[in-house]
Amino acid sequence: MNASVQPSVNPHSHAPSYYAATANRQLSYPALAGDVQADVCIVGGGFSGLNTAIELAERGLSVVLLEANQMGWGASGRNGGQLIRGVGHDVERFANVVGSDGVRELKLLGLEAVEIVRRRIEHFNIPCDLTWGYCDLANKPSDLEGFAEDLAELRSLGYRHDLRLLHADDMHQVVGSSRYVGGLIDMGSGHLHPLNLALGEAAAAQSLGVQLFEHSAVTRIDYGTEVVVHTASGKVRAKNLVLACNAYLNGLNSNLGGKVLPAGSYIIATEPLSQAQARTLIPQNMALCDQRVALDYYRLSADRRLLFGGACHYSGRDPKDIAAYMRPKMLEVFPHLDKVKIDFQWGGMIGIGANRLPQIGRLKDHRNVFYAQAYSGHGVNATHLAGRLLGEAIAGQESRGFDLFAQVPHVTFPGGKYLRSPLLALGMLWHRLKEVM
Repeated sequence: MNASVQPSVNPHSHAPSYYAATANRQLSYPALAGDVQADVCIVGGGFSGLNTAIELAERGLSVVLLEANQMGWGASGRNGGQLIRGVGHDVERFANVVGSDGVRELKLLGLEAVEIVRRRIEHFNIPCDLTWGYCDLANKPSDLEGFAEDLAELRSLGYRHDLRLLHADDMHQVVGSSRYVGGLIDMGSGHLHPLNLALGEAAAAQSLGVQLFEHSAVTRIDYGTEVVVHTASGKVRAKNLVLACNAYLNGLNSNLGGKVLPAGSYIIATEPLSQAQARTLIPQNMALCDQRVALDYYRLSADRRLLFGGACHYSGRDPKDIAAYMRPKMLEVFPHLDKVKIDFQWGGMIGIGANRLPQIGRLKDHRNVFYAQAYSGHGVNATHLAGRLLGEAIAGQESRGFDLFAQVPHVTFPGGKYLRSPLLALGMLWHRLKEVM
C-alpha cells in the first residue's frame, strides 16, 4: 500500500488533509494582545463560531472571536464535506418535551439548515465546490423500508427538492458497488470543500467587522454580568459569551464538557482517478452514506479523488496508520481500487451527545453564556443553523428554534473524564454486534 502524507510540523496548523492541500486562500489573523471590549465574545473558530459571528455582526453587534489554532482547524475544516438535511436522530423521541408541533418544527429546521448554508455561500460568493446530490445507502431491507417512510415524511413537510427511492437493481445509477440493497436520492443535499467554506466564512465575518484572533487559546473565564475571557496575552470583556468549541472544549467548562463526547472519525483520499473510473464509482457525483453504526461515507472531490471516511472511534485512541486502517474498508465497497494509491490520510474529533440532538442553549447559572455543540455527524448544516438561532437569541429577537433546542435536557455521560469513552465504546460494540445478529 502506498500512502503519501505530508506531516503537520506545527500542532496548531491544519491537519495534513486533502482540504489543507487544496485550500483556495491562505488567511492569517493575529493573536489576541491586550484588552478588548465587545458585545459578544465567541470561543471557537469553526462553523459554529464563524456563523454565529456573521449572524451577530449582521444584526449590528460588535463581536470578538478567539480561536486556539487556525480558523476551521477542527472538525469544520477536516470533515467528510457532506451537506445533508436534518438535525438529530429520531426527533420524535422529544415529543414529551417539545410536543408534536415542536417535533415538526425541529424537522423543518433540519431542512432550513441546508438552505442557510446554500444562501451563505451565494451571498458571500464563497468558492467551495458545492455540488448537489446525495444518496442514503441501504445495507439491509429494513433500511429501505425506513427510506420509504422518510420520503413520505419529507413530502408531507413540503420538501421542495427531488427525492427518489431506489431498489437493488437501480443502485448502479448512483454507486459502482454491489454492497447495497437500495437507496434514497435527495437532490436537496450534497457535498462541498469544508475548509474552503470555513475560510470563506472567516473572510466574510471579518468583512462585517468581526475581530478574529488565532493562536489565542482561552485560559480562564470570569463569569458575571460582564464576562471576562482570558488568553495568555490578553483578555476580552463582553456582555455575552458563546462557547462554540464542540469536541475541542478541552475542559474549558466542565458542565458542557461532560455532555459531549469527542469521537474520532477518519478519512483517506485516493490519487486522482480517471474520468472513466470516477463515473464507474459514483456516476452522478453524489455524496453517499450507509446506515451502519460504524458507517461509511464517501464522495468524489473536484479533482476526482475518492474521499472515503468513517470508522467512528469512541475509545479515544487514533489508529497508528489511518490509511492502513481505512483502506480495507474502502476495498470492501470498491474492491477494484486495490491498485489505487492513497495520497492523503487524516482524522479529527467530532462531538457526540447522548441523545444525538445538537445541544444549543444557554447556561442555567450564567444566562449571558450561550453554547452550541454535539452535532453527532450532522455538523456542516447544524452548525449553520446553530449560528442563526444563537444570533437571534443574543440579539433579543424571538427565536422559536432556539427555545425548542434549549428545552431539551442533555445528560452527562457516565464514567467521568477517563471512563466515559471506554463505556460508550462498549455500548457501540453491542450495537455493531446487533447489526450482524
